[in-house]
Amino acid sequence: MRIVISEFISLDGVVQAPGGPEEDTDGGFANGGWSHPFFDPEVVGGAFDDVVSKAEALLFGRRTWQTMAGAWPGRAGDPFADRMNALPKYVVSRTLSDDELTWENTTRIPGAEAVAGIRKVRESDGGDLVVMGSPTLVRTLLSEGLVDELRLMIMPVLVGGGKTIFPEDGGLRTLELVSTVTSDAGVHVCTYRPVTGR
Repeated sequence: MRIVISEFISLDGVVQAPGGPEEDTDGGFANGGWSHPFFDPEVVGGAFDDVVSKAEALLFGRRTWQTMAGAWPGRAGDPFADRMNALPKYVVSRTLSDDELTWENTTRIPGAEAVAGIRKVRESDGGDLVVMGSPTLVRTLLSEGLVDELRLMIMPVLVGGGKTIFPEDGGLRTLELVSTVTSDAGVHVCTYRPVTGR
């Protein structure tokens, strides 16, 4: 499978709580919902829909999984929600128990075995294994060289600090810009793939 990361991201690299003020207040984060003024159904919505339509499974960190599990099951009947609910899902967690996995088709990857467990899923047959949000998990995936594609929806806003997906380990990682589309609101939807051998 290919691991594809899909993120709403600010110009200063923040991915924390793009959807709403209560989504993730860790560290006193008070700017939740910053992506809303820049969301349009055609470009940004289309990019999000495209990545999910090509997904054969979803991979989450615990916090993002819990947010999604609280939102999508109640929207049955909407084609996008039905797709999200039907897809196989993996959640990396040290704290969730199997009986807490109430969102259908969810499998837990124990946190202590995260990298090995994700490698096993990635090596199985299939298409795209999509990660949304989950900044801690994405940093680990990037650090371990397990990301096949980054799809960043770069919003024209500075959030002033918050969670990021980028490792701070001193590693140099070169990416190739595969495609870019710009919305009327100034959002750049950029798809990057790692360059090997540099």
